[in-house]
Amino acid sequence: MITIKKVQTKSDLRRFTSFPNRLFKHEPNFVPALSIDEMRVFDYKKNPAHEYCDSQCFLAYKDGKIVGRIAGIINHAWNEAKQTKTGRFSRIDMIDDIEVTKALIEAVTEWNRLKGMDTLIGPIGFTDLDRMGMLVEGFDYLNMFITIWNPPYYHKHLEALGFVKDVDWIEKRIMLTSIPEKITKVSEIIRKRYGFKLLTLKKRKEVMKYIYPAFKMYNVAFNELYGFYPISDKVMDYYIKQMISIVKLDYLWFVLDSEDSVAGFGLMMPSLALANKKSQGRLFPFGFLRILKALKKHDVVDLYFIAVDPKHQGKGLPALMLEDGIKKAMKQGIKFAETGPELENNIAIQAQWKDFDYINHKRRRCYTKKI
Repeated sequence: MITIKKVQTKSDLRRFTSFPNRLFKHEPNFVPALSIDEMRVFDYKKNPAHEYCDSQCFLAYKDGKIVGRIAGIINHAWNEAKQTKTGRFSRIDMIDDIEVTKALIEAVTEWNRLKGMDTLIGPIGFTDLDRMGMLVEGFDYLNMFITIWNPPYYHKHLEALGFVKDVDWIEKRIMLTSIPEKITKVSEIIRKRYGFKLLTLKKRKEVMKYIYPAFKMYNVAFNELYGFYPISDKVMDYYIKQMISIVKLDYLWFVLDSEDSVAGFGLMMPSLALANKKSQGRLFPFGFLRILKALKKHDVVDLYFIAVDPKHQGKGLPALMLEDGIKKAMKQGIKFAETGPELENNIAIQAQWKDFDYINHKRRRCYTKKI
């Protein structure tokens, strides 16, 4: 018999966050989330997204053992802005038993329905910076530090339960053997024509001068993307606090326009996947040391995002950041870069890679179903 229980205590939440780490402990391509971050994200006191979101986590038990988990999320601000009644599910993990999946989905569906929702989408999180998208292709590749790995039976279960594709994200592996000639030419042209300046910083305290204007621009740049809702100042603080100590300044870019306003914002990181996998998602006792080591010595980089102010889009501004990033990566002997999930219907973001040597190696999906 399958029993579904709400997560109500800190001990429950610890079981919730650790379940996939145990389930996929021996899967070579699974990289766990950082446990301390996962504990915080569902804490109403610590994650400021709860100012406009509700959430509830559930655990599935069978014969006294945890066999699955799922979280329900309602972003009320996004629903109000889009004039919808859409609930979300996130952090879905389960054994290969469709009855377990069915019980989890029924629990999160009923929770959303009782709160007035008529549609369910997922997996998708609180914000655009949260983990989202179920892997449907690319199971034989290591997932990034910021993405989800799951086995093929996950999407088969969802489809059997009536879920259909809403959107797909594509991930690319970019070979760093040379800088495409077009990237160099575009960089030269836009510097001269528009007066853009690429800014890389030497001290972390200098980041604070630009990071808030950059996130304000990020909100505008991504506002029309799937599931996106502009992040508040408190949510900005939440993510900045998470990342500021480990960001590699050489891979953090601000592009200023002729009036010294932030026109572009980009972040690339050394791959932390293997370091975090070895530590099983734990910072202590050795996890933080492994992350610090990976920041210094790495042969793969992860491109988290590039955001461009809409009034400057179409001018080739990403070329400035990509050129600088490739130069620095090649100098350190980096083999390739992994892109974060990019919407397949975002023509501009897909087109920026056409001059590179790359493969599309992963695809992840957000599903939808009327409830």
